[in-house]
Order: sequence, then structure tokens, then C-alpha cells
Amino acid sequence: MAQHTLSVPVLGPWSLRTSKRFWEEFTPTAIESGGDPDVLSARFVSEHDWTSVSAHVTQIGLSGPGDLTAAAEQVRRFLSLDVDAREWPAVGDRDPIVATAQRALPGYRPCGFHSPYEAAAWCVLSQRTRVPVAARLRRDLIVAHGNDGVFPAPDALIRAIDAEELDLPGRKPEYLRAVAEAALTGLLNGPRLRTMPEESARRDLLTVTGIGPFATDLILIRGANAQDILYAEISYQYGPDSVLEEVAERWRPFRSWAAVHLRALREQRTREMG
Repeated sequence: MAQHTLSVPVLGPWSLRTSKRFWEEFTPTAIESGGDPDVLSARFVSEHDWTSVSAHVTQIGLSGPGDLTAAAEQVRRFLSLDVDAREWPAVGDRDPIVATAQRALPGYRPCGFHSPYEAAAWCVLSQRTRVPVAARLRRDLIVAHGNDGVFPAPDALIRAIDAEELDLPGRKPEYLRAVAEAALTGLLNGPRLRTMPEESARRDLLTVTGIGPFATDLILIRGANAQDILYAEISYQYGPDSVLEEVAERWRPFRSWAAVHLRALREQRTREMG
């Protein structure tokens, strides 16, 4: 099996330990906990050629049968290491609530889903379904139809659906097939979604059967890891009369990052993802 190792500059604050700890507790795609605290290991399907990849991050080391150079760029994207975050601390200077989140999660950069494809599939699995149950459904899909412990590639998912091998409630198989088809056409490509104007990206995503407005937020922010999407639930932290658009002006050009940090603090308080 081919291997690929590279070192990349990280501009701005980043803590591998904080990212690893967060991802260990992120129920939808939780990685295995424990082990070396200074090594983050992830297994994922490359959206470049849909092959399975194993990544070990201290510097980025990868192994797998496909294009590992493209996979390395995907690792940088899903860990937000390709973002110049030197101005991110200044957001905390402008907003004391964000500053509290930055102190609680030192060096954290948004991560969670390996690709917009996996984020969109999660949106389908979690529709009207409790998070722990949806996480079990995802694990079952990996065991039954994934390769080398990663989420099934789109073509494998389509074959399983067409063979009626998925034991999923309601219209989830139909919606997953639509997600897989969108991935194969390139509509869910991460670099593409990141470079598109936000409204154009949302319009494209809404053409996928089963994907609604809330899902587009998750796909763009947690799948494509776009850094400046306007989305947040702020009433708890800022009061019921707060206006998101006004509050979020302080967060530019890291509105997504601020929203994810606030969401992480809420999760620490409520444990609603568990």
C-alpha cells in the first residue's frame, strides 16, 4: 500500500490535542479515543477518487491505494489547517463571548466530517432520528458496505441501495442515493463548494433530494469547512433580543469558526449530541 508524508505550515493558532479531544467526543464521526495524545488518526474516503485513506497527523502521514497528494489536501481541509488563522485571535478581542470560547478550546479549529459527501449523508441519517441512533446507523453502513473501515464510497452506497441491502427507515435510502449521485457528479466536491459564493452553493445543495436549508449549513460549515458562513444559535449566549447579523459582524472573516466554537461550548454544557 502506498504511503505519503508531508509537513505543512500552519498559520495562526492550532492545537492537535484540542482537535483530537473534540473529535473523540463528536458523536457523528467520533474517532477512537486514547493512544498518543500528540497523534490524531483518521480513516476516511477520499473525495478525489473515492478510495479509502488512513491519516496520522503529527506531520501529515497517509497510506492508501489512491491519490495521496489529493487526500493530503483533504486532510488539511477537514482539519482547517489550510486556513490562515493569524487574525482569528482578534475576533476574541472584539467579542468577549467568543474570547471565552477560544480560552475554553485553545488552538481548536473546526473539524468533524471528512467531506461534504459524508456531512450530507449524516444529514440524511440524522433526519428525525436521535444522534446516537444515527451514529449507530452510520457505523452499521461502514461495517457492511465500507472499505477498510471508512464510510462507503458513493458507488458502493448506490449498489447497496439498488440491491435493497440497507435496513433504513422511511425515505433514507432514496435520500442517500441522491447524496451519492451528487457526490459522483462533483456537486458535493469540497474545494468547489468552498470557492463558490455562499448563496450559489446553497442553491446547488438544495437541488439534492432530502437536503433542506438546515442541512446546507452543516454541509458548508462542517463538511466543506468554509470559514465565513453566517450561521449560529446565539440567544443563549447573547440574550433573546440579540440579532445574529449584528453580532456576527464582529466575527468576520471567521463567522463559521465563531459559530462552531459557540456550538462546542453549548455541547459541553448540554451533551445533547450524546
